[in-house]
Amino acid sequence: MTNVALVDDHVLIRQGIASLIGSFADFNVLFEADNGKLFTKNVKSGEFPLPDLVLMDITMPHMDGYETTNWLRIHYPSVKVLALSVMDDDHAIIKMLTSGAKGYILKNSKPTELLTAMESVVEKGYYLNELVSDKLINSINKSGGDFTAIKNASPLTHRETQFLKYACTEKSYKEIAEEMFVSSRTVESYRDNLQAKLNVKGRVGLVIFAIKNKIVEI
Repeated sequence: MTNVALVDDHVLIRQGIASLIGSFADFNVLFEADNGKLFTKNVKSGEFPLPDLVLMDITMPHMDGYETTNWLRIHYPSVKVLALSVMDDDHAIIKMLTSGAKGYILKNSKPTELLTAMESVVEKGYYLNELVSDKLINSINKSGGDFTAIKNASPLTHRETQFLKYACTEKSYKEIAEEMFVSSRTVESYRDNLQAKLNVKGRVGLVIFAIKNKIVEI
């Protein structure tokens, strides 16, 4: 049985998700929390067993999803986080991933997709099907959950690696160009070439590659 904690400041949504998870075999809701601060308090109190999986909202008062996920990454790295949010922009996704989330799913997803995401995070350690290309998913599966095979087949240059590190920050492409002392067109070239080389889609795909290969530490 996989123990789950829910962290979301919207009571109706949280209770609805709790009821849904209660209908899933092999998943049990340990406790719910309105925000990250209350969640960390519950974890530290020892009143509940440590959850195996946390469904984490992002925008919350007192302590948001980014800070709470990072806190778990530092203090309880065995606890996996699946981000559950209404935001589908690159900034939110990248920041949650680099904070330590193992997956990201939208709140308007179907119940079956939520179940698939939860099972994937628990069993495989990662899920981001909503926001990456089919080629990326296939690459993850074929390489046993990481990108080692791709990396070995197509070694990255020093500048490509440097660009990937910057891509995992909140900097815009224009700001990355300034940091690397190159033109915006050169940075766009790095981006396009890497997406083609790695068979990934968008900045999120590049970030996942960087995280999986420990080019950036989370």
